[in-house]
Amino acid sequence: MTEGEILRASMKEVKVGRFVVIDGIPCKVVDIETSSPGKHGSAKMRVTAIGIFDGQKKTLLKPSDGDAEIPVIKKKKMQVVSATDTTAQLMDPETYEVFDLPIPEELKGKLDSTTSVEVIEAMGKRAISRIMGGNE
Repeated sequence: MTEGEILRASMKEVKVGRFVVIDGIPCKVVDIETSSPGKHGSAKMRVTAIGIFDGQKKTLLKPSDGDAEIPVIKKKKMQVVSATDTTAQLMDPETYEVFDLPIPEELKGKLDSTTSVEVIEAMGKRAISRIMGGNE
């Protein structure tokens, strides 16, 4: 699999809590509305989702028999090497690669060098998603 890989799926497979690509941005689906088929066409689906990297609300409107783009999401456990108020330096325990990521608002002040975090990776971008427990 290459970084930034996108899979194709039917709109009927898109569910709340899953991921979908809207305007080239991987998003987590938060709401789905389906209109009934009309006299002149098929049922439409309005998918509301939140961008996983920028937190922006996005909407996708497509026929229910259309195709959706699904991002390949990878989740990895990373060790925090150091943390400032806004940035965390993380290390991949498998490859020993070290890189910096911004700390999400809800995790500011909670990270230090004893912390492990889950990093979500999709379409060539990374973000810290949550703090991992000690036994994971």
